[in-house]
Amino acid sequence: MSGTSGIFAHSFPGRPEAEWEPLERHLEEVARLAQSFAEPFEFAQWARLAGLWHDLGKYSDAFQAYLRASSDADVHVAESAGKTDHATAGAQHAARRIEILGTLLAYVIAGHHSGLLDAIGDGACLDRRLSKSIEPIPAAPPSLLDVPPPPVPRAVSEAFATEGRDPFGIAFFTRFLFSCLVDADFLATERFLDPARARERPEWPLGLFERMEHALRDRLAAFGPPDNQVDRERARVLEACIAAGDQPPGFFSLTVPTGGGKTLSSLAFALRHVVRHAELRRVIYVAPFTTIIEQNADVFREVFDPIVRAGLPDPVVEHHSNLDVGVETDRSRLAAENWDAPLVVTTAVQFYESLFASRTSRCRKLHRIGRAVIILDEAQSLPVDLLAPCLRALVELVTRYGATVVLCTATQPAIHRRPDFPMGLHGVREIIPEPRALYTSLRRVTVSRLGHQTDVELAERMLGERQVLCVVNTRAHARALASRLGQSDAHFHLSALMCPAHRSEVLLRVRKALEAGAPCRLVSTQLIEAGVDIDFPVVFRSLAGVDSVAQAAGRCNRNGRLDGRGRTFLFESEHRSSERFLSDTSECARQTLALHDDPLALDAVEHYFRLYYWSQKSRWDAKGILELFRLAQDRRLPFLFDFASAAERFRLIEDGQRPILTPWDARGRALCEELAKPWNATNGRLLRELQRWTVQVPGRQWVEHREKSFTMVHDRYAVLLRAPGLYSEHFGLQLGMEPGGLWIC
Repeated sequence: MSGTSGIFAHSFPGRPEAEWEPLERHLEEVARLAQSFAEPFEFAQWARLAGLWHDLGKYSDAFQAYLRASSDADVHVAESAGKTDHATAGAQHAARRIEILGTLLAYVIAGHHSGLLDAIGDGACLDRRLSKSIEPIPAAPPSLLDVPPPPVPRAVSEAFATEGRDPFGIAFFTRFLFSCLVDADFLATERFLDPARARERPEWPLGLFERMEHALRDRLAAFGPPDNQVDRERARVLEACIAAGDQPPGFFSLTVPTGGGKTLSSLAFALRHVVRHAELRRVIYVAPFTTIIEQNADVFREVFDPIVRAGLPDPVVEHHSNLDVGVETDRSRLAAENWDAPLVVTTAVQFYESLFASRTSRCRKLHRIGRAVIILDEAQSLPVDLLAPCLRALVELVTRYGATVVLCTATQPAIHRRPDFPMGLHGVREIIPEPRALYTSLRRVTVSRLGHQTDVELAERMLGERQVLCVVNTRAHARALASRLGQSDAHFHLSALMCPAHRSEVLLRVRKALEAGAPCRLVSTQLIEAGVDIDFPVVFRSLAGVDSVAQAAGRCNRNGRLDGRGRTFLFESEHRSSERFLSDTSECARQTLALHDDPLALDAVEHYFRLYYWSQKSRWDAKGILELFRLAQDRRLPFLFDFASAAERFRLIEDGQRPILTPWDARGRALCEELAKPWNATNGRLLRELQRWTVQVPGRQWVEHREKSFTMVHDRYAVLLRAPGLYSEHFGLQLGMEPGGLWIC
């Protein structure tokens, strides 16, 4: 090939070349988009260069011959299968053209299909890619190859200027650059492969956040003036949040006991903050990984319903999990969530694992976390073994990528810097003027300890109460105790084995029973403890961390309507052997309770966090994630960044969860049937809605039941068979259950 005519980026098999996408057009479009994504972070020219060079390998005669000979337009699968490699050429060119920092571009370009690589390893790694013999690219225009290097990015120069240098900061920059490139590549590819879907992506009008703020204020005003102590304190919390929204971006803490109105008040802060600071672009609400985000999303949608009824797109996106679990393809990547929305509601698993991911579909949204207001609900719920990498990532987001982070907690700040916790976050501004006074004013529960309780004893205690909630630590225990209560219209069960739509329906019935004063006995796992506005007079809680106990107590007399205080009972269950994953938090709670009668007392909470976080220095990075990012005295490979290994090590939930779609209720069945249609394999709108009919199960259990319990749709999505006994109206998913049998997970 002597020129650039007749050189293509993507083909349409069976259609004339006149309808294919010219490579030059694709490179320019990706470069333009990547540049716009990186503009707020002051490395726009680096992102543009990544876009221009990412597909240099497609200039080879071999790739163009492959494109013409292949019946498969999906070059992503072809590259993953080793049939063609068009990414290495750009990576090698970047490393040759730009001394030292070109290696960072090489990581980004080499991984734009296969994912970010380790520096050196026995398998795929950057070292091997840079040494690989590749097809020549004689048709690549010299004007493209000779683009001059941009100035050193601010994030990189600051990292080098840090005492001892800062390889993690440089690696984080590389991730952001990678995110800008792959999101741009996805969107540009979508515009060619699926222009109809590209046109469906909403455009957000100017002034939207002002309209959202007004809608929230109207909703709060509709509650009327406060008529009791709890409501008066909630109003003060709201006022403090709105006032704090005028402050400059950075770290904030919102320390409010459960039931103090944190959810809507933190949203009020976020919207005021975005309106006051035009550089901020969205709000991301991150719920604890054990909770259920659909409750928060529903509350927010109710608030912003007037905006939707006025004809604007729904500003709320809820992101539970990745439904796509197979080999990535060009089309599957297009359906991956990229958080291009004003308000994203997601889980801690999604949020934190995205900060350390290597796969393209997980990384594409990272650049949208910059310049966002990030609300971390129950921020202290991070596993101690991942504390250091999580806090380092938050610092990067705030100091170098313009984010604001709000640390919401119902107990007390646990991850702020203090003398015995030097790794903690520095410069955190507390929104509530007097958190201790607020704690005293909102105290409306007494906590008593019952010691060891069998399920028989617990069931007897629950049957002795008209309205009662019992929170336990495992799905198996929840099912066993609910079974022990017996069948009744007054008995309810909640666990993550029920799909979100099913859980929402159960919670609706529970709330109606509570409001009517009818008998209501609910057994739930800890998913009910954060973000669920529900109010019982009596709560039982199986021993767990003190912060979890506080959350459970927050479902007791939540609105302060009882004449006296609500009653919360703490017990140790007969299922301790199956609760080993809670051994750390439970043991710290046990030691705290040996010295403090009241687990909710502020001195008891401080003692707990000293045991669990502050005195565990050897475990702050137990998986050695930070040590995977190193600098070397090697001009060829100066940055030894093991991105793939970091992604593998960073797991908030150790036993990797995999999704199963459940055709529960008529809507779930209709959605599953819709998904089965050939043209819906990567329908982003449909996949987003199907999240509410998804149950996550351990990977080993998913594999065990693949052949007998669900079918694979499009070879990607596990859809539960509509066979008797696989899904229970009372308990949810029943994999591994026989009638009367034991729970195996």
